[in-house]
Amino acid sequence: MQLLKRVNSPKDLKKLTLPQLERLAEEIRAYMLEVVSEKGGHLGGNLGAVELEIALHYVFDSPRDKIIFDVGHQAYPHKILTGRRDQLPTIRKFGGLSGFLRRDESPHDIFGAGHASTSLSAALGIAIARDRLGQRFHVIAVIGDGGLTGGMAYEALNNIGQLKTDLIIVLNDNEMSIAENVGAISDYLAKLKSSPFYHRIKDDVWELLGRLPSRSLTDRARMLARKIRESLENLMVPTILFEEMGIHYVGPINGHDLPTLIHHLQNLKQVRGPVLLHTITVKGKGYPPAERNQEVFHGLGPFELESGQPKKKKGPPSYTEVFGKTLLRIAQEDERVVGITAAMPSGTGLKYLREALPKQYFDVGIAEQHAVTFAGGLAVQGMIPFVAIYSTFLQRAFDQIIHDIALQNLPVRFALDRAGLVGADGPTHHGAFDLSYLRLIPNMVIMAPKDEAELCHMIYTAYRYHQGPIAFRYPRGAGWGVPLPKNLHEIPIGSWETLRDGKDAYILAVGSMVYPALQVADLLEKEGFQIGVVNARFVKPMDIALLKTLLRQGVSRFVTMEENVLIGGFGAGILEVLHELGVQLPVLRFGLPDYFVEHGDRGILLRQMGLDVEGMSERIHNFLQGRIHAV
Repeated sequence: MQLLKRVNSPKDLKKLTLPQLERLAEEIRAYMLEVVSEKGGHLGGNLGAVELEIALHYVFDSPRDKIIFDVGHQAYPHKILTGRRDQLPTIRKFGGLSGFLRRDESPHDIFGAGHASTSLSAALGIAIARDRLGQRFHVIAVIGDGGLTGGMAYEALNNIGQLKTDLIIVLNDNEMSIAENVGAISDYLAKLKSSPFYHRIKDDVWELLGRLPSRSLTDRARMLARKIRESLENLMVPTILFEEMGIHYVGPINGHDLPTLIHHLQNLKQVRGPVLLHTITVKGKGYPPAERNQEVFHGLGPFELESGQPKKKKGPPSYTEVFGKTLLRIAQEDERVVGITAAMPSGTGLKYLREALPKQYFDVGIAEQHAVTFAGGLAVQGMIPFVAIYSTFLQRAFDQIIHDIALQNLPVRFALDRAGLVGADGPTHHGAFDLSYLRLIPNMVIMAPKDEAELCHMIYTAYRYHQGPIAFRYPRGAGWGVPLPKNLHEIPIGSWETLRDGKDAYILAVGSMVYPALQVADLLEKEGFQIGVVNARFVKPMDIALLKTLLRQGVSRFVTMEENVLIGGFGAGILEVLHELGVQLPVLRFGLPDYFVEHGDRGILLRQMGLDVEGMSERIHNFLQGRIHAV
């Protein structure tokens, strides 16, 4: 790591020779492998982007020149090269480096990025602001081919071609987003790279011209040669997609060839208007296990460096696995059942459906808006679509949920993985808002299981429900270890479940907070309090009948628990119901605060916000004693 220790900022790169830069790339790869194998994190995309990011920082002057990355799965080398080398072992840990781009982390992180397909829009905004303010610097947007499966990227490309400002787009093409890319755009990029006839003819043309004496190459001949080349490109390789948008296309080039990368980037600094440099990289480059299994090594926990095998802890199956296998079980009995993912078959558990029933599986690419409306069209024709998208990513399709699904009361099933705090991925991935943004939508039914067994029944309930849209949200990680049911049954819509009776107060708990609520009740029982616990498994509609029963029994205090923001969440809904019933009594609410929660171990984050069992027990104790007030 001798060269790596000498690089403390991008300026240090400019002191190195090309052979030294190539050795530096090897050292960066070795360092990332060392750290991620111990700590976990995103790996494949970062291994593939090393030379590209060395070249970018070698040619340009960050942060004066603005390098904007799409998502953060390829930005570890960028972090290493911009003064955060020694902090890399803290990445995704509480108080450490973010796994994504953060403006408050470094002046070199020009624009925050955790979701995909945003870099082109942001880069265009920065470039136009530069022009209007009379400033002088280069703007470079780095986007993966996976990012080009998102519609927002094409909205930006259209606008870039219209405004025609100076802007460099680097397409980092490794044929993968998280899973293998799908769709016509992916096929198009493959054609760009793999037309041997085009490359052979182009080489023959230039070889012929090279044999002519230089004095014989008149301006007319040069123009003719250029037209021949452009015609070949348009005939054999459809670069016309970018060219007709007004964006000059260059490439494809080897994204691991540093001299070639540097040569082209230096040339593009002189080009006026928007230009796209198409680079070809290998996801997982330099580490054979990652090259062989690119989907797994996109992001993973600690693993054995020599073998690439994960250091797995034994335990219950994850909620994701339970969802995927239960949906497959239902789909095997009913061919109308289909699963839809936005480029995350493994992350959502739909890989089981993909492998067993590929005709009932759809990957639409990083296109959440399309996924939702596509599901609506399927539902119109009598299919039974399950849209499996992370809670935080479904936010991107909010309008489609309202306009295309709920307004028409279409029976689309939404499976929201990663609901609540997700830990190391941090604020861009915490599923903190879904109860709030779904609860306000008419016709929407919202469920949250207390454990993995109840999740199975909720999936079946969603399958059987045909009266409108229905959603169920569940957390990241392993379940509680309860036995999975052999027979599935419907849960009556809007019904809650009383798990424990009490007289001093009742806890109304949602989803991941139900078992902690039972633990809180146990602790308070030792202090002489009798606390009831209700599994409020339906956030909408609520079980008004059960609430009325508890009120008739003389319950004088309620406590609500949810892993969602308090604003507009389940607890807020309880206050609304009590107001409508004309009831005034104290309600103590536990939930996520009105700020973006940082990344870190989930247990640490829960303790920090007072949502751990001990913290909640203490606060409820004070509430019961009248030492703190609630709404």
